[in-house]
Amino acid sequence: MRGERNEQALVRPRRPVAAEDARGEQLRLAVHELRRALAGYPPELPDRQIADEELAALAAMAAAGECDAGRLRSSLLLVVGALGSISALAGPLFRVRAAVGLFGVPSVRR
Repeated sequence: MRGERNEQALVRPRRPVAAEDARGEQLRLAVHELRRALAGYPPELPDRQIADEELAALAAMAAAGECDAGRLRSSLLLVVGALGSISALAGPLFRVRAAVGLFGVPSVRR
């Protein structure tokens, strides 16, 4: 019995990565990729500042682990409005959209 107790003391249960952590990490990586792609896009864009601000907001939410589906979708809508017609950014923008989609649909308040 004593040997069993020692073995149990040495074995630590692995803490699984929470789904929230995985989704937040995926969002963080997707936003980082889009920000890099946008930084490398040379033409002047009329709504670039809006896109930069909303991408910074998305990155901050992902880093803090405070990802409200409604706020994420609102930021995504502004980013898509600012960058959606630029084919060079379509891939990274799609990945941000997919990452935001992992957080589900915002709840409706009545």
